[in-house]
Amino acid sequence: MDIVLIPGFWLQGDTWNDVTPPLVAAGHTVHPLTLPGLESVGAARAGIGLRDHIDAVIAVVDSLPGEVVLVGHSGGGAVAHGVVDARPDRVRRVVYVDSGPLADGGVINDELPVVDGEVPLPEWEFFDDESLVDLTDELRAQFRARAIPEPVGVTSDKQVLRDPRRYDVPVTVIACEVPSAMMREWIAGGHPYVAELAAIKDYELIDLPTGHWPQFTKPEELGALILAAIER
Repeated sequence: MDIVLIPGFWLQGDTWNDVTPPLVAAGHTVHPLTLPGLESVGAARAGIGLRDHIDAVIAVVDSLPGEVVLVGHSGGGAVAHGVVDARPDRVRRVVYVDSGPLADGGVINDELPVVDGEVPLPEWEFFDDESLVDLTDELRAQFRARAIPEPVGVTSDKQVLRDPRRYDVPVTVIACEVPSAMMREWIAGGHPYVAELAAIKDYELIDLPTGHWPQFTKPEELGALILAAIER
């Protein structure tokens, strides 16, 4: 199976390196992506929006011979959902890593601080304590050293969805900072944050208790859970 790995904000494809060994060992082919504008600190980011990231992943999916599994972390989950909407017949399953499907008209996060027309990794004080669980001082330093500013359009552009067949594609949510029990309460209560997820016909919620960046804090466990989801 071809597995397309979509990183969240500020991250390149190599941030999946410690997650992929069990997937490769099981015979899968991994495609960890670096999205447009994230190639380097000096890359051009002006004018890059959410649709550009979605289209970049669609191009990868179209280049592969059969069905794929999409794995999207954080903001990469919104990108994955846009790809599912465009290619519902090509995606076997979507795995959302501490993220979920972004509904039509939604934005990923337009409250992030913009500096000189782009969105650098904020200071740690910007994040909730739950996001930073298990992110040690050493991991924080490594993260900040490799973080690339995010194109502002990706953070604030509205999602545009058209194909209701996106609801037919099975989904696994790996819940980290927000436990699955709380997500189930939100779904039962009709919370708008999870309305798009609740509309999916086949979804499962799996817990991986840690902060928002499990590819750094619990990479082996994350790889095992992704593999288990694919095997289901």
